[in-house]
Amino acid sequence: MTTEIHERDLLIIGAGPAGLFAAYYAGFRGMSVAVMDSLPEPGGQVTALYPEKQILDVAGFPTIKGQELIDNCVAQAAPFDPLYLLGHRAEDLVHADDLVEVTSHKQVKVHCKAVIITGGIGTFTPRPLPDSDDWEGRGLMYFVPRLDELSGLDVLIVGGGDSAFDWAQSLEPLAKSVTLIHRRDRFRAHEHSVSTVMASSVNVLTHWEVASIRGNSRVREVTIFQNQTDEQRTLPIQAVVAALGFKADLGPLKSWGLEQKARKVVVNTTMATSLPRVFAAGDITSYEGKVDLIAVGFGEAAIAVNNAAPVVDPSARLFPGHSSDPH
Repeated sequence: MTTEIHERDLLIIGAGPAGLFAAYYAGFRGMSVAVMDSLPEPGGQVTALYPEKQILDVAGFPTIKGQELIDNCVAQAAPFDPLYLLGHRAEDLVHADDLVEVTSHKQVKVHCKAVIITGGIGTFTPRPLPDSDDWEGRGLMYFVPRLDELSGLDVLIVGGGDSAFDWAQSLEPLAKSVTLIHRRDRFRAHEHSVSTVMASSVNVLTHWEVASIRGNSRVREVTIFQNQTDEQRTLPIQAVVAALGFKADLGPLKSWGLEQKARKVVVNTTMATSLPRVFAAGDITSYEGKVDLIAVGFGEAAIAVNNAAPVVDPSARLFPGHSSDPH
């Protein structure tokens, strides 16, 4: 069997927003690029978890849907013809002279001069709603890929973080009713999101948890209980969104010898990791003062690409000038 090998200046591992912007910026800098991601389509967490969510903190866009942002990023990189290796999990990384060789779990190899890891939080799996496995796919979901599927339904959202409040805010104008329950009276969501939901028609109940889910082929009702008084209520519910967070795992990257801290990859101010020719950007990075925002990931991607440029081509300048400069 012949091994499939691709030769590129730069390999980007992770096709989320930071990785896609890095693909554009590397093309702008004249590099040939491959983008590898374990998911079957570009977009990372945005496409997989909240394509319909309105994103409010990307500069220049008062609001933009997650999938629209990803489509724009793909279109921005398209003129530079990046090679997409989707459905390929980066498995092995080895250094050979002035090259880096990365092999996917499907045994496709990429030979490149530098690597930028933009893998977000790595492999992510939802934290399950206890004793509710039988209902997954029958009204129980851990994220909402298409909001209109819940239009006209009574929806119960379980959780107190950003995702729970984002779904509540997005579904409130579409669903017949939205109830949000959280086991505590403190939320981990952004204050603006909390205040917006509290001022809406969403019924927010604190110190409440799910006792049982009932129905036939699909969810029909949910009994919840107050964890301080043991009071119980049964609600007519046709959809349960369990927004309980996700468990992240760096997967094979953990064996590459990268310096890590709290399941993140440590980088310096140039976005260089502890391995030569390997940089990182986006949510996967760790350094003092780090803030996990898409906007920050875009900036880190540009820093990583510009610092990778002289590694790829020693004659290249660190800063190429502004794209708006006259040529």
